[in-house]
This record gives sequence, C-alpha cells and structure tokens, in this order.
Amino acid sequence: MQTTNKSFIPIGLMLFALFFGAGNLIFPASMGQLAGSNLWWAILGFCVTGVGLPLIAVMAVGYSGRITLQEVASRVHPYYAMFYTIISFMAIGPCFAVPRTGTVSYEIAVRPFLGDNPSTYSLPIFLFFFFAVSAMLAANPTKLVSRIGKVLTPILVFTIAIFIIKSYITPLGTPNAPAEAYSTPFKAVIQGILDGYNTLDAIAALIFAALVIKAVNFSGITQSNKVTVEVYKSSLVAAPLLAVIYIFIAKIGAESVDAIGLKDTGAPILAESAKILFGHAGAMILSIMVFLACLTTSIGLISCCAQFVIDLTGKFNYVFWVIVFSIVSCLIGLFGLKTIIVSTIPVLMFIYPLCIALVFLILTHKLFGGRRCVYAWTIGFTLIMALYTGLQTAQIAMGGLEAILLNWLPLHKYGLGWVPFATIGFIIGLVQSKLVKAEPVY
Repeated sequence: MQTTNKSFIPIGLMLFALFFGAGNLIFPASMGQLAGSNLWWAILGFCVTGVGLPLIAVMAVGYSGRITLQEVASRVHPYYAMFYTIISFMAIGPCFAVPRTGTVSYEIAVRPFLGDNPSTYSLPIFLFFFFAVSAMLAANPTKLVSRIGKVLTPILVFTIAIFIIKSYITPLGTPNAPAEAYSTPFKAVIQGILDGYNTLDAIAALIFAALVIKAVNFSGITQSNKVTVEVYKSSLVAAPLLAVIYIFIAKIGAESVDAIGLKDTGAPILAESAKILFGHAGAMILSIMVFLACLTTSIGLISCCAQFVIDLTGKFNYVFWVIVFSIVSCLIGLFGLKTIIVSTIPVLMFIYPLCIALVFLILTHKLFGGRRCVYAWTIGFTLIMALYTGLQTAQIAMGGLEAILLNWLPLHKYGLGWVPFATIGFIIGLVQSKLVKAEPVY
C-alpha cells in the first residue's frame, strides 16, 4: 500500500478512541466535584497519569523495538513477563475494564430513559446488545483504523465538543471548597495523580501499543525507525484530545455541585449536568457520547485480548476468542458498575506501580546497558510495595506495619510508597551491573 505522511492522523485518532472510554468519562467529573477550587491542580496531576503516562508508555514500546507487552516484560524475566502480561490483560480485558464499558454505557446512556424503576431485564438485554456489537466490530482487526479512527472517533469528538462548548457558554456554577484529599495545591496534585490511575490507561497503553504498531505496518510502513516515528506522531495526535476533554469534563464536575449536589460517581454528574445544559436533548447527546466512547474502547480491548490468547495458547482462532471474551465481559457486567469499580481498585493499585517502573526502565534501557539485573532489582523492589498497597486497598489488616511505613517511608502517606522502593532497587541493579559483567537483554 502506498503511504502518505498523514497516515499517522487516523492512527492517532484510533489511539485516542481506544483510550477514551468508560473511566475517562466518569472519573474526571467526580474528581472535579471533590477538587473544587483546587480543580486546576488536581487536573495537573490527573493529566500526568491519565494523559502523559499512557502516551509515554506507547512511545516506550515503540522505542523498545518490541511489539507485545510480553516481549517487553521479558527483559525482567520470562516467568515475570508471563505473570504480568496475564494479569494486565485480565484487568484491562474481561475482568474489569471491558465489563465497565458496558455498565457505564447502561448507567448513563440507557437507564435515565427507563424511569425510576427499570426492569431487571434491562441491564442484561443492553449488555447483550452492547457486546454483540463490540464482537462484530472487533472480529476484523484490520478494519479498526477505518472503523474507529475515520468513522466513530469524529462522531465521538463532535458530541463531546457540543457538551463542552455549552458548558463553557453557560456554566453550571462556581467551584466550591475542596474536599480534604484536595485541600491544598500539593495534595490536589498528588490525589489527581492517583485519580488518573482509575482510567487504567497506562496499563492498557502497553497493550494498545501493539495495535498502533500493527496499524502502522498495515499502512505500509515496516522499517523499525520509521515505525517508531509514526508511533510518536500518532501519540501526539491523541494527547491533546485527551487533555482537553479531561480538563473540561473535570471543569463541568467542579461547577456542578451547587446545581445538582455531590454525587457518589461521575455517571449521575454527567447525566444531570447534561439535562440542565440541554434539557431532554442533553440526555440524548450524552447517550451518544457515552455509548461511542465505551464502544470504541470495548472493541480495542476485546481485539487485543483475543490476539494475546491466540499467541499464548495457539488454540482456536481469533474470532472464537473475540466471542469468548465478549460473553465473559457480558456476564461480569451483570454484577453492576459499583461492584466492578470497587473490585478494580486493589488490583489496579498492585499493577500500576509495576507498569510505571517498567516504562521507566524501557526509556532508560540504553543508559544502563540493557542489563537484566537492573530490570530485575527495580521490578522486584517495586513488586513488594505494589503487593502491600494492593492488599491494603483491599482492606486486609497489616497490623503495626502500616504505622511504621507512615513514619519512615517517604511518600507512603500519599499512596506513592513504591517510588522509594523502586529507586532503591534501581540503584542496587546499577551497582551490580558495574560489578558483574553480563550480556544485555534485547
């Protein structure tokens, strides 16, 4: 296929649409309400992990010269690569992220039209329809760029733009005083960073990178250095779109408190804000926006998970696994949005530090000569605190250990105690790499 220097644009739009899904809609709105007058500090932190980190992760995989997450993680150890890849795919796939796309679509795009007492069959019927459509569109991955990047994404951006412009022209109100977690600018930045975890995008980025690289290959670009450049350019298309939308959705949340009161999740914030801004038409606009955002993410995740299982097991074909993951996601979605969100957080707090540490190691690979000991020590120390944080978030009692960590471990009280642990591991790995000669990993 003949290529042009503009091939990165639809690929970048595809990447944006894959990132922008269920969590990207509800979490900024909820953060905005709680951040109040410290909104902009919270947005700064949110954009670090919700925009910057995912796109750096995509670039890192392109820079690494590898395609799959398992290939990249094998620099630590092949067994670790298998462990981390499976957990990541299950988290951003059928266990949490994909079912969340269906349940968020239902809560915002469908339930408001069903009255106060919707039928118990409404959620199962909608989820069956949602994941049937997802399966059909994901069945042919070579069409993802044309179907998502060229068709669905422009519609999605258009509907979001209408919502944002109206909220800017006629704001719902003014931000209130911030909640305790956002009470100072520093706290707001740190909490915004942690809020950005909820999108799961940095974890997904290491997986979406394979789709981006393959899309670049499908466009006719196969030379390694040119593929890397196209991946970078595609990422820079997606980044501004994500940042602008996050900023304005959070702004809507911050301005909505006086009008609709504090809400438990971002779903009712968006739904009720749309009704105030547009009346009944607002609910319909929001329905289109949410459905398309969640559908595009669902398509990408199901496609990635299906391809991963084929590569891992070599059994059955791609379409079979697309159907399997769609069915599993539909069944888990029946537990409802609240249950899915609560169940996600401990796993997320375990995986995210490992993801960030791996991205850092990929980007600094050449600086330490690509030595496996640096990868192993850094990830090993990160794993200790990641496991602790996951167990703590799951409300498993830690006895007196928590008090010790709060007093002696820097950043632990902010949920970032893994950072000094990872730093120690990195230093130990560097020392070993200087003292012990060995071949680098590739």
